[in-house]
Amino acid sequence: MSAEGRNGIKKSRTAYSAQNITVAITCRALAILAGFCTRMVFTHTLTQEYVGVNGLFSDILNVLALSELGLSSAITYALYYPIAKGDIEKQKSLMRLFRRFYRVVALIVLTSGLLIIPFMDILIKNQQDIPHLTLIYLLYLVGSVSSYLMTYKQTLIDAHQLSYIGVLYHNTALLLQDALQVAILLATRNFILYVCIGILCTLLKNVAISLRAERMYPYLRDKNVQKLPTEELQDIFRNTRAMLMHKIGGVVVNNTDNLLLSSLVGLSANGIYSNYYLIIGSVRQVLNQVFQAITASVGNLGIESDKMRVQKIFEASFFMGQWMFGLAAICICELIDPIVSICFGPSYVFPREVTWIICLNFYLTGMRQATLVFRDSLGIFWYDRYKSPAEAVINLVTSILLGRKLGAAGIFLGTLISTITTSLWVEPLVLYRRFLHMPARPYFFRYALYASATFLLWFGENQLCQLVTGEVWIVCVKRLLICVTITNLTYLLLYHRTKEFRLLLHKAKSLLSSKISM
Repeated sequence: MSAEGRNGIKKSRTAYSAQNITVAITCRALAILAGFCTRMVFTHTLTQEYVGVNGLFSDILNVLALSELGLSSAITYALYYPIAKGDIEKQKSLMRLFRRFYRVVALIVLTSGLLIIPFMDILIKNQQDIPHLTLIYLLYLVGSVSSYLMTYKQTLIDAHQLSYIGVLYHNTALLLQDALQVAILLATRNFILYVCIGILCTLLKNVAISLRAERMYPYLRDKNVQKLPTEELQDIFRNTRAMLMHKIGGVVVNNTDNLLLSSLVGLSANGIYSNYYLIIGSVRQVLNQVFQAITASVGNLGIESDKMRVQKIFEASFFMGQWMFGLAAICICELIDPIVSICFGPSYVFPREVTWIICLNFYLTGMRQATLVFRDSLGIFWYDRYKSPAEAVINLVTSILLGRKLGAAGIFLGTLISTITTSLWVEPLVLYRRFLHMPARPYFFRYALYASATFLLWFGENQLCQLVTGEVWIVCVKRLLICVTITNLTYLLLYHRTKEFRLLLHKAKSLLSSKISM
């Protein structure tokens, strides 16, 4: 089934996804390189404590973002049907609701953020003499609050399978921000000016995306907007309640590591983790772009296709994800310690066991991406709503208990335990039972096969990499060649006859042929 582009040209879901993926990966790669250079300058011009403060305040604001309640996902899902049917009035009504709600969110985030200020001493263990700490936090808070007043319009662009537009604006702003921040750090070493540049670039990006959305969809400016029927409002708020639970779990699992490191270990450990997170988070962002780029296409697929078709596309997406994240996890594990040592200094390197746990968390999180995209795009997030609070509780309890005994390793081990005991099996089980209406056993069999192959490769390649000697940059290059070559060749040998591999290959050939014939 095809969708119609803005210029009246018919495009398939595959074409939309390919366009979004290409732009997203290219832009993210450029932004990551620029961000990495900025972080290198940051760590060499400011102290570890400033690195830790940067990560800590970002995580505090991510926790406050719980007030968004997951309405973004609920509204996006609600937009798929009226977009597919060309119902402009319904789109206007949904976007009006979105705007009103986000204004309330901005007020809640501002109020909650101000209430945290008296507890700053508790959040920062062994607080160092960082001048104007409260002012720095207020600047972070202002930047976060202002984003809620404009960015909601990008949701409409994304729901039309045109997410590459928002990606272009976002990463252009990031490149400008990195260039200006490097200049400020080298010229002044002033952290407050560094933060102000980030706020200014974010504001400019949000205004630009908002204006672009209004040009693409002029009906966003219409004053005559119908109210949504009561039943539809109830469905949206029902889904919002479910997404709130998911968001609580996600924030606790993904955004409390810096908070726990700061309170249980200290700001220095927080600064070390910030550099690891820069590298690992950057790789994750690039790979996640692949799945984010297909989100709207999956939503369209769920409306216009039968469940067998959805199952085939999901299994192919899961296969693609395990290949990408398996390869990335192995490469990161063998390369991240020497890269951190070279770029930021030996004092920023974690013990090896901590690196292993961080990389394992990265792999397991990556294996979930296909399931999460299909769950959210198909609107079945209600059925596993209790999973996320349970995951949050397990994560907090285990991370605190183990963190007190094992330090940083215990905190990350708590995250690993919470993922294995909840998300790893609940999310796919819900997808298969509630939407596909079939047993999930084949999925778990494939998961075990994929994970076993990856762990065996991981162990073997680690042994080979330990034998590599020479200058550190030469060691990095040789390790990269070992990991990329052996992993890809082994995956190709194991999976080249599977239906998932053949489907992806067919999609790639069809897309390439259509491009050549244009």
